[in-house]
Amino acid sequence: MTQYQQLTIEEREKIQTGLWERRSLRDIARLLGRNVSTISRELQRNTAGERRRYVPRLAEERTRRRIQARGQRERLKCPLIREYAIRKLKDDYSPEQIAGTLSIEHLAYSISPEAVYQFIYAQYRRGGYGRCLGEDLRVYLKRKHKIRKLKYALFKAVKGPIKNRIFIDYRPQEVTTRIICGHWEGDSMVSRQSSAGLNTLVERVTGLMLITKIQNTTAAETTQAVIQRLKRFPMRLRQTITVDNGHENAGHEDIVKRIKTKIFFAHPYHSWERGINENANGLIRWYLPKGTDFATVNEERLREIEYKLNTRPRKRLGWKTPLQVFNQWVLH
Repeated sequence: MTQYQQLTIEEREKIQTGLWERRSLRDIARLLGRNVSTISRELQRNTAGERRRYVPRLAEERTRRRIQARGQRERLKCPLIREYAIRKLKDDYSPEQIAGTLSIEHLAYSISPEAVYQFIYAQYRRGGYGRCLGEDLRVYLKRKHKIRKLKYALFKAVKGPIKNRIFIDYRPQEVTTRIICGHWEGDSMVSRQSSAGLNTLVERVTGLMLITKIQNTTAAETTQAVIQRLKRFPMRLRQTITVDNGHENAGHEDIVKRIKTKIFFAHPYHSWERGINENANGLIRWYLPKGTDFATVNEERLREIEYKLNTRPRKRLGWKTPLQVFNQWVLH
């Protein structure tokens, strides 16, 4: 995309001449090799005075002041809050976690997550695409977007049928209400660079995450990974798993048979029915971005990521960590 260039003082003088000659805006735009909307905006912004006269020198000065002021409003003015936000960002906290823990650690202070986001993105001109005015704090966000943008749905993937599926409609109501611990969501993360992948399991109440490397995303490998990770928990803490319709979950009957954990399937293309797991996978991508070859990631690194995610304070847990809350359920 061609970068927009501000009008020069010479072009502004030609605009003034064109107005004196009573030329149309289209004629002036054609003369300058500019879009007519550029000329129209220039006149709307920089025509001043009671007589509504366009003066090139004044237009140039107004534009210069606007550019200098753009993005310059100071964010997080309190030094303590600013220092706290930067330190926590570098310690893998999200803006929401920063806002939640600030008022706990410093009772006299409070801030909103939006203020932290504005502080991060205010370092840049032109909405994130321009020159950096300070430290690049965007790199500490879990999703390193240059700008704050809307999310777009991915293309639907073709999924084959799996025998004897039990859909989410028949899942116990207590799973939906997220009152009782022991109900999980499962998914697979794939690598385009090799056949290796990751199996992820997230407990719905506590958010505890289990990450297991699998050599390939076959049903046999996935089934074994799920069984190995969940069998060490008491039966009451592994009652159900909700999964998608990928063929890696074709071994669901073996899981039910071997560890007595019931498997329920979300409806095809209804990713929000497993929203907790989808969000958790996004957090993993902060550590292992798209394009990472999972075959090169060792077990030690996966355990480190798993520990970091399970010891991050969560707003919905009253700023406790998933590991803290899950351990309370173990002792319950």
